[in-house]
Amino acid sequence: VGTTSQLGYVVSLDILSTGLNKIQSHSKGEYNVYSTFQSHEPEFDYLKSLEIEEKINKIRWLPQKNAAQFLLSTNDKTIKLWKISERDKRPEGYNLKEEDGRYRDPTTVTTLRVPVFRPMDLMVEASPRRIFANAHTYHINSISINSDYETYLSADDLRINLWHLEITDRSFNIVDIKPANMEELTEVITAAEFHPNSCNTFVYSSSKGTIRLCDMRASALCDRHSKLFEEPEDPSNRSFFSEIISSISDVKFSHSGRYMMTRDYLSVKIWDLNMENRPVETYQVHEYLRSKLCSLYENDCIFDKFECCWNGSDSVVMTGSYNNFFRMFDRNTKRDITLEASRENNKPRTVLKPRKVCASGKRKKDEISVDSLDFNKKILHTAWHPKENIIAVATTNNLYIFQDKVN
Repeated sequence: VGTTSQLGYVVSLDILSTGLNKIQSHSKGEYNVYSTFQSHEPEFDYLKSLEIEEKINKIRWLPQKNAAQFLLSTNDKTIKLWKISERDKRPEGYNLKEEDGRYRDPTTVTTLRVPVFRPMDLMVEASPRRIFANAHTYHINSISINSDYETYLSADDLRINLWHLEITDRSFNIVDIKPANMEELTEVITAAEFHPNSCNTFVYSSSKGTIRLCDMRASALCDRHSKLFEEPEDPSNRSFFSEIISSISDVKFSHSGRYMMTRDYLSVKIWDLNMENRPVETYQVHEYLRSKLCSLYENDCIFDKFECCWNGSDSVVMTGSYNNFFRMFDRNTKRDITLEASRENNKPRTVLKPRKVCASGKRKKDEISVDSLDFNKKILHTAWHPKENIIAVATTNNLYIFQDKVN
């Protein structure tokens, strides 16, 4: 599912865990919109004289338990649980009312009819089941469903709260890094996620490039982490921008739960949960931009928050870049590929061609000069189907779905 802001920008993305074939048979390589609904409305906080945008920051699917689908969506302040259900039959043959809904006079009813269900055009209904509000002072940046499927966490810049899906009027604060004096603030929480198998374990990343793993069995308030994952900085790469580019924009556990992936501005790192001092794998996403950091700082692109994702078997990782490029890294073969999501590729069955960026020196025929990259075109959001080779990538105002070549 993808969400768009009022301006039409794609701002959040997640693929339904039960598969995309519900939208339309993907054997043809074509997809139609399944449903569209308004999740949040713009609000105004009168106490703080603050406008709250309707823009969705994150969406997360809940595991399917019946015919309906459930998802959590959040803007800066309010989280909502939505039920999405289908209706393709309607009841007919009421005894006490007409087909148009008007009630009949009971005295005119002389025979008893048995109501029946008649086929109708498919209707997809979205209804809000829970609203979780008033728990975050700062902007929510993450939500994550726990593996117990009963609780979830929500994180803002300084705090992480634990919620029960059935209880809307209270949550438990499990992490609070707000200093007594805000002038002493040195880092903020950038992302948080529950472990996929262990319901007591979660991680959160910071703007300083550290990842903290916490165990909720240790204490009610997890201010003391169980593990701290941090890579020492290479002195040779030290610069004015080091702290900015080391800030982690996304953290994702592998499906197996053994590894976790983090994304900073220039690279993707894979960490083994049993080894805290350095990542087991590091993949450079766009190292050719290191020499452009000054201009990227001036146009604010250096603060872009790129997401990352695993494929279903944890063997390939994917993340976005500029010029509508997205990168895939094969962990087994150590090969990587750069692909482009563009209007030229939006015809069904078009095969994507690998792209290459020339950092310096003589440019080859098929290469693109780093100076000609368009930094207004960027892929911040990516998602991979949990069971099949189907991916979704979001450019600024378009959503692209790609899949393995079909016969």
